[in-house]
Amino acid sequence: MQRDLLRAQVIIDEATRRHITNRAMLQQVDMLRVAMHHGCYILDSFTYQSHEEAAKDQVLSHSFSLSKVNFLKGICYSNRKTMFLEQLEGAHDNLSSIILDMKEFVVFLMSYPHMYRQPYSMHLLLGNCMFSRQMETELVINFLLDAQPHCSQELEVLPIIGPAKVGKSTLVAHVCKNERVQEHFSKILLLDDNDFTHNELTILREGCAMKHQNCISNSNKDKGWLVIVDLVGDLNEDAWNALYSSFKQLMPSTSKIIIANRSAEIIEFGTTRALNLKYLSVEASWYFFKTIAFGSMDPKMHPRFAHVAMEIAKLLGERFISMNSVACLLRNNFDIRFWCKVRDFLRRLVQKYVSKFGVHPSALVSQNKPVHIGRMANPFEDFVFYCEHQRYSREEVPKIRLDDVIYGNVNAFGKSEFLQWASPIPPYYSYVVTCEVRELKHRVAKRKRSTENGITIC
Repeated sequence: MQRDLLRAQVIIDEATRRHITNRAMLQQVDMLRVAMHHGCYILDSFTYQSHEEAAKDQVLSHSFSLSKVNFLKGICYSNRKTMFLEQLEGAHDNLSSIILDMKEFVVFLMSYPHMYRQPYSMHLLLGNCMFSRQMETELVINFLLDAQPHCSQELEVLPIIGPAKVGKSTLVAHVCKNERVQEHFSKILLLDDNDFTHNELTILREGCAMKHQNCISNSNKDKGWLVIVDLVGDLNEDAWNALYSSFKQLMPSTSKIIIANRSAEIIEFGTTRALNLKYLSVEASWYFFKTIAFGSMDPKMHPRFAHVAMEIAKLLGERFISMNSVACLLRNNFDIRFWCKVRDFLRRLVQKYVSKFGVHPSALVSQNKPVHIGRMANPFEDFVFYCEHQRYSREEVPKIRLDDVIYGNVNAFGKSEFLQWASPIPPYYSYVVTCEVRELKHRVAKRKRSTENGITIC
């Protein structure tokens, strides 16, 4: 399994660095990537779980005789080990089969040009590029570069849908920076929620080009335009019809439109099949989290750290921003006691909200509902999350980082804004959260009672 994972990693790394335009080859890469992530996840689960159980056995051996220890091991672990081995065998068979089918793929791959040089460490590559979206990127580019049939006067529209923070804006930004796309269109215009407030739609109809002079352009003005409508809020049918009518009057017929939104209702605005972005799978999330958390270190050399990291990755849920920030936090604090404290803190938080509301706290965070997170460094203070919003790279952001308040010793009392994550890749959004640090009510009540009794608490 380890040898096949290494072979798969070599193929995927080489494919990621090359400019592949064949859709069938991209589908093969995607299949291999999914199989590799799944195999890596199963193998790591088995390896690190076995390491943890071996450590527990040593503790048991101090309290029980050897025969009792062996009996307990047989009762507790045999079924789990059998299940792991069956999953491992199935994952290995699937991965081996896909690799064998890719002999022609490897030959054809060498004919495609390189996109960039490989950095000296994989965590730098994953931390500074769009992870696991190569297939989706090429699908969008193919839509943009395909010529319209029969000289149609209707503008082609591609809807991109998906939940919050799934990467819609990131995908679109990377597509717009592609050289083929920039050469194909004379103008690339970006419209966001600010362009649909008050009378902005009227201004847009009268002077779309003038309003967006600072867009990407080239000297060939006979080419079409590319318009990106990236919205967080809803877009009703009347507003869309008015916008689309304005586009038809202003832009050449070879222009294309991409509309990105959380709501599936925008599918009806499209002229082609919508692209539905989903959160990363558990296996892909673990692969990314492990790579970022360990950096240039080999997780196999630190099995106890890897076991704790896998538990943390499971507790974080589907939020890519949280995975990124916490993985960087762990890499910068490579201490097993700190990693265990983070795991225990997250475990208590998740268990509290699952038992009370039946959902992961990240689900409430996505809805901008108040979430009482607490502070790992100070159990007597409450950290309340209120809302989250993103800012453009040109906007000012808070200097205090969210992780330094939750997991560190940074003092910040009262309601304030904190920087959760500053993305190093386009569109370079910074994610800012509004939170409040306050003393727990029972702590305040206890202090008040002690003061009344003439006791001073320091």
